[in-house]
Amino acid sequence: MTLLSKILGAASGVAITCTAVAAQAEVLFWSTQAKPVEESQAMREQVLSAFEGGVDYQPNDPGPWLTRLQAEIQAGSGTIGVLGALHGDFSAMNPDDLVDLSDMGVMSASETFNNLAKLGTDTMQYIPWMQASYIMAANKEALQYLPEGADVDALTYDQLIAWAANVHEATGEPKFGFPAGPKGLKHRFFQGYLYPSYTNGVVRTFASDEAVTAWEKFRELWAHTNPASTNFSFLQEQLLSGDAWIVFDHTSRLAQAFNDRPDDFVAFPAPAGPTGRGFMPVLAGVAIPNTAPDMEASKALVSYMLKPETQIATLRATNFFPVVDVDLPDDLPPSVQAAGNAVAKMSASADANPGLLPAGLGDKGGDFNRVFVDAFERIVLANQDIRAVLDDQKAALAAIMEETGAPCWAPDAPSEGACPVE
Repeated sequence: MTLLSKILGAASGVAITCTAVAAQAEVLFWSTQAKPVEESQAMREQVLSAFEGGVDYQPNDPGPWLTRLQAEIQAGSGTIGVLGALHGDFSAMNPDDLVDLSDMGVMSASETFNNLAKLGTDTMQYIPWMQASYIMAANKEALQYLPEGADVDALTYDQLIAWAANVHEATGEPKFGFPAGPKGLKHRFFQGYLYPSYTNGVVRTFASDEAVTAWEKFRELWAHTNPASTNFSFLQEQLLSGDAWIVFDHTSRLAQAFNDRPDDFVAFPAPAGPTGRGFMPVLAGVAIPNTAPDMEASKALVSYMLKPETQIATLRATNFFPVVDVDLPDDLPPSVQAAGNAVAKMSASADANPGLLPAGLGDKGGDFNRVFVDAFERIVLANQDIRAVLDDQKAALAAIMEETGAPCWAPDAPSEGACPVE
């Protein structure tokens, strides 16, 4: 071999080595979130591009996401540096497969979220990353009818009922709006708001005496609800038309009202009951698998994701709200600012009691939702006996849980195997 060949060969080897080092420097961010093309592109270009060392952001459906992760864990080594997923995805994992992040020094502003992230252990198994939720909204005309001493940002269900009654009396029309239409998200209200607020559970407590009280309270509220609510699915429309002055819905289904007439409406947290301020967070977190190839780089990326400026960039990219205290920029759409403040107040409230999205139900998720919808239709619309309805529906719920074997999720107490309907 000539001297020139040796030099070229050595140079080539150095180049290959440098390329390999550069490739290794990029942290593989393996995520179930921000999968749509425009969102994943925004994550790469607007959120992650400033991270020193680089990030390879790869979103996947939960199935392939879990398959590759499990393969790497089984092999004892891998290339995934950081995991991004919903709370339900992490709760189905073995905590021993995740790095303890307790010493990271980065936390959510919500102590409730931080406790959820421990996955039933004493250590941080993931760090809360971003959230979405359902909130309340009202026409500002309704605020004058708040019951004496009531704080719109810290309402109880009794105060909400009194408020709706006051508006009903003053206007001569029932002005509470509820998404009870065919495409409305009414089941999420019962699962994530009413039940946690009155029973501190969803499955275990489905037919409890406390659940009877919860349905009695909802009947009281229904007396002041626009009866056309059985056709309402996106409450932004009723806010804009004036058919409803006080409403509950998902943040995305209220956006148009705030964007079209931002000065006319106010967003605020869901009310509280005897067992806390029930709310349903769609909570995503970031974690590190034990098989991460560069632990320091992975931890650096987790810290980066919790920086206020990164949280705001994530909000712009995904419409998921921050989990840390941030001052939202003035150039965000009015709907994002209004909903973001309400979600932050709700999740950080001292009495926050999250009712998480159902997990582990597979293709029985629709049947699970139907149990709550049927209970609503029979108890509220058909005015059937509450105890009799709950006892009847209890059998259907128990059958779903036993067939799926799904363990309990918050706020129900943990279970070994299928969550029992007590």
